[in-house]
Amino acid sequence: MPVPVPRQRAIPAVESGQAPAAPPGGGPSKEQATPGKNPADNTTIRRPAATDQRTTTPEKRENTTEQRENPAHTNLTLLLIEDDPAGSPIVPDLLDQAGKPIRVRTARNLTEAERLLTDDVHCILLDLALPAPGRAGDGDDDELAVLKHVLELAPRHAVLALTSSSDAERGAEAVAVGAQDYLFRDELDGRLLSRAIRYAVERKRSDSAERRLAEGRLRAQENARLERGLLPTPLLDGSPLRFAARYRPGRSRALLGGDFYDVVRTPDGTVHAMIGDVCGHGPDEAALGVELRIAWRALTLAGLCGDELLGTLQQVLEHERSDEEIFATLCTVDIAPDGRRAGLCLAGHPAPLVAGPGLPARLLPYDNNGPALGLLPGARWPRMQVQLGAEWSLMLYTDGLIEGHVGEGRERLGQDGMVEMVRRQFAEGLRGEELLQAAVNEVRALNGGELADDVAVLLLDRVP
Repeated sequence: MPVPVPRQRAIPAVESGQAPAAPPGGGPSKEQATPGKNPADNTTIRRPAATDQRTTTPEKRENTTEQRENPAHTNLTLLLIEDDPAGSPIVPDLLDQAGKPIRVRTARNLTEAERLLTDDVHCILLDLALPAPGRAGDGDDDELAVLKHVLELAPRHAVLALTSSSDAERGAEAVAVGAQDYLFRDELDGRLLSRAIRYAVERKRSDSAERRLAEGRLRAQENARLERGLLPTPLLDGSPLRFAARYRPGRSRALLGGDFYDVVRTPDGTVHAMIGDVCGHGPDEAALGVELRIAWRALTLAGLCGDELLGTLQQVLEHERSDEEIFATLCTVDIAPDGRRAGLCLAGHPAPLVAGPGLPARLLPYDNNGPALGLLPGARWPRMQVQLGAEWSLMLYTDGLIEGHVGEGRERLGQDGMVEMVRRQFAEGLRGEELLQAAVNEVRALNGGELADDVAVLLLDRVP
């Protein structure tokens, strides 16, 4: 459906100063009977009124912006800025590529041009001989000052510079400054100008699209560097445990989601591991997840553990979340220096999985699972003691790993399906990075493609 174009009226010649006022008798003069008619060469120049040009509703402004970026949807509109358009009619009849007339507005100076420069203007034809702003042609040192002013005034419009054939160098400089092309005033004709307008509009559109694409790439690179810098670096110096992790945010082209994890070793030899999930998987949830992870690391290194640590994290969540309905699940494990036992705290989070030689993969106890952080003020989180043995693999994960579908139905993998899958992969001899990669790939394959939620998986191995 064609985009509507604001209606324009032709300024009568008497308003533009090209014809005398009407005689006292009240009848129209000959010149007034043909508004917009240039008596010098009989060329019709349609001039819209300068009034009410700057008042556009948001809907109208959106439409006209689309018209400027997609000129094929409507007639082209040219704004001519020339110091004496009445005395030097330089614009002949113009047609666009589809044979439709190109509408022309004229301005004698930059003040009038600013009033006429509405969003439905596609191209500006600027006479470089026009005096610079604030001057009256008194030899401004910067010969392109008027062009620079127009480019600042209309950064999204195509601009054609108009100069004399004896000043080609100035035209080339105009293109270097930012104009799309330059034309010679004394060699201008309708066909040449029509083609130049279409070229300038398309070139400006292409340049704008390329600039937006480059800016988008730059923002994506900066976001990637930022998110990569926010991913955790395990602090396990001096620990015999081996660490592996896999992370897949649910957001497209993102590196960071609402899931978070971390591992640190305190000076007493205890290894603390944590994995959590902020409800949702947008950028706000990702930022909150980073805050909770950093807070957990700081509190752990400060000596907090179990219920005291989770209670403090809940206070952080309550102060940092943007909505009172936002919560986070969490699983924390503190492994004793001898590596044979651990303390486990669950805050609304799935229980970890443990496996070892001759011991099939199983879930750790989750009977004393406390509430998620942010749900109940003054909640408590019991710390359970679990035995791990001499050799084991401990896997912490978020619910994105178990909530994927199995086939085309509504059935989900669930914890039982995940346990069976990991048992089989252990039996096949997979360990560490290979095990996590195989687990994530199989879950995605069962789901029939990418998972809707973030997925984080952390694996700690103890091999004597």
